[in-house]
Amino acid sequence: MTQHTLSPIEDSSRQATANSRTNDNAYVEISTEKRPAKERRILATITIPQPIEQVWQVITDYERLADFVPNLTSSKLVSNSEGRIRLEQIGSQCFLKFKFCARVVLDMTENFPYELGFAMKEGDFKQFEGAWKLQSTTDEQSGQPITQLSYDLSVKPPRAMPATLIEHHICHNLTLNLLAIRQRALELA
Repeated sequence: MTQHTLSPIEDSSRQATANSRTNDNAYVEISTEKRPAKERRILATITIPQPIEQVWQVITDYERLADFVPNLTSSKLVSNSEGRIRLEQIGSQCFLKFKFCARVVLDMTENFPYELGFAMKEGDFKQFEGAWKLQSTTDEQSGQPITQLSYDLSVKPPRAMPATLIEHHICHNLTLNLLAIRQRALELA
């Protein structure tokens, strides 16, 4: 399996990078960037040894995402008068003996099969927007298709929430979520 390196987020502000590797060589790379007014940009990437269309199918299976994405307790399409793809998601996780729940209603913008944008219409954050980005390549040794899946998020927590705590929480969940998406894509192959 080939590894891809992310180019750093282009900004001179402080950044952090975390890498996570599993037993089967799945590799998640996460970069964070502090921005003004408690905003954070988080970029996470994983390589999935499946064709781009297979990975697209997994991330756009909106109503089944909660079945395999850890800490996502609900994911459902919401009807709206604007004719948009609108998705309500509720996430839950316990840490420091407290249960943390967050709800977002997202307007999704599909650009098959390369980008799935999202912007918060309503929810528990001041800002929550970004995109899933997919890039197709081929394994140099086997000639098999590979998809590089990236999640690029700009998030701003409400005033009462510490930005560092939210950043840590999201980064931890992103690692688990990307690994779960990879696993789902492999199962559906």
